[in-house]
Amino acid sequence: MDIYSWFRRRKDSSATGSQDKEIKQDDEEFFGITDQLIHLINSFTLDTFKNFPLPDEQETICGDDAKSGNVQPDLSDWQERHATLVLSKVKELSQLRFRLCPRYLKERQFWRIYFTLVKNIVAEYELHAIRVERLKQMTVEKENVKKTSGCEVEMLETKQTTTVAPATLVEENANALLSNN
Repeated sequence: MDIYSWFRRRKDSSATGSQDKEIKQDDEEFFGITDQLIHLINSFTLDTFKNFPLPDEQETICGDDAKSGNVQPDLSDWQERHATLVLSKVKELSQLRFRLCPRYLKERQFWRIYFTLVKNIVAEYELHAIRVERLKQMTVEKENVKKTSGCEVEMLETKQTTTVAPATLVEENANALLSNN
């Protein structure tokens, strides 16, 4: 490998790195991770979570909370992705979570408190994500209807040609009978 190919590789990898950074920033924006949110999270303390009034909740059916990676499965897909991104972006929250769970709070309680505290900031982002997902579903459904409709039209055309052919034979036979009489 010559030195010029090494430089080209470094240049190409740095270009894709900047694209990845842009995608990550767009992802963070889509999931509501803004400077305002980060500032709010940095104001959280252990006491914020310990003293938060949570209504008594029924235990899960299984008893223990089942964990999938770092995030609870009872969160929505958007909340799960948001939690993963915010834990990687804001180390203070990750440290708070480490100190609180499971000694003082269950994982489920931690995330319920967190999303209650940040609700005013992230609610609009979550609603936007829900709307985008619904639009995607509607688009897919429309495409499926179009595909189904195309198949149905072809089937109807096939049926019509098969039903038309015997009718023309009947007409020919009738015409032949009439001409014989």
